[in-house]
Amino acid sequence: MSDGKAGASDRAVRQATRSGPGRVLITVYAIFAIGATSRSAVQIATRFEEAPLAYLLSAFAAVVYVLATIALARGGLTSRTMATVFCLIELLGVLIVGTASLLVPQAFPDATVWSHFGRGYLYIPLVLPVLGLWWLRRTAPRTGTGA
Repeated sequence: MSDGKAGASDRAVRQATRSGPGRVLITVYAIFAIGATSRSAVQIATRFEEAPLAYLLSAFAAVVYVLATIALARGGLTSRTMATVFCLIELLGVLIVGTASLLVPQAFPDATVWSHFGRGYLYIPLVLPVLGLWWLRRTAPRTGTGA
């Protein structure tokens, strides 16, 4: 019988994660996944020698956005855990690359999605993982703590 409850719980978690603002969040992640993937693919294919670090970081960001999009869209219990990990990686990436691009600008002759904390993208890369983590927490399944 517990399998039935677990299945129903997982369905409820999926619905909560993918409903309302969750749909908007998934859509924005998908847009960033497509944009970062296509931008990094063109940069790597045509001008890799100009800024290899920046272009590889753009490709890494693209992978993170793709995986976060998939995990958020799936919305199950395991996918929520993975989405949390990807949002944390994204937030750390934005903070580390953003700081490095300010402190060592010569290492970033061309911008990445995360350069200058996402300034070229209206700082959405900085805000997006925070919103993602907030939404995952807000829609987290409630655990009963009965006596």
